[in-house]
Amino acid sequence: MTSLLTRISRPLAGVVAAAMLATPIAAVPARADQSDRIVFDVELKGIRAGELSINGKITEGAYGANGVLQTAGLVGFLRKIKFTASVSGLFSNGRFTPLKYTEVDDAPNRDSRHEIIYNNGTPVSVSRVPPRKPKDRDVDPAKQGGTVDPLTALYAVLRDVPRDEACKLDVKMYDGARRSQVRLFNPRPDGKGLVCSGEYRRLEGFSEKDMKEKSRFAFTLYYDPSPKGGLQVDRIETDTIYGKGRLTRR
Repeated sequence: MTSLLTRISRPLAGVVAAAMLATPIAAVPARADQSDRIVFDVELKGIRAGELSINGKITEGAYGANGVLQTAGLVGFLRKIKFTASVSGLFSNGRFTPLKYTEVDDAPNRDSRHEIIYNNGTPVSVSRVPPRKPKDRDVDPAKQGGTVDPLTALYAVLRDVPRDEACKLDVKMYDGARRSQVRLFNPRPDGKGLVCSGEYRRLEGFSEKDMKEKSRFAFTLYYDPSPKGGLQVDRIETDTIYGKGRLTRR
């Protein structure tokens, strides 16, 4: 994905998880039976460039989410790009275990569909339409047990959480070719909410150019009290290769 929004949003998605995101997702207790409607504006250097929206639901024993990332504002006027994704999986004792992840890239001259199928938390099938030629640097799916897809990570970090669950995430993500990490640390009071430091780190499968360009993206995540109780993510501020980026909740 080489578009401006994509290169901005991948680190931001990871940061949000992405995600963007200090204990593993599997170890963080979470409330069952909740539903969330989450909408963020994506900004670069103060200019609205895109919109991220996620609908997610957790019921006893299962979870599901749908997400859309698309250009907006002046960037959307110049070029319309839209990514949609969906995931379904199992949820037990605070653990998200994806079963099927699907992503559709809808952009001029670049329509594609990407799917990951899991078995017991390990990717067993990665497919793309049209097919993508494998690269030597691609990581082995069979060695990605315990990782989550980008949408699961995004939903896990963006949904409302109790105060004692905030700023507790260290997750590995697998997008079908690359492995990355998102973590939060150093929680501190911020008015009635909390603020956390964090980083998104490229680990494996990235090109030498990408790694030299930037392998670590620092960010700051802000929680505010949620109308439903607990805390909700209000905004995320991060550095991108194009300058300061921000996700701001609507």
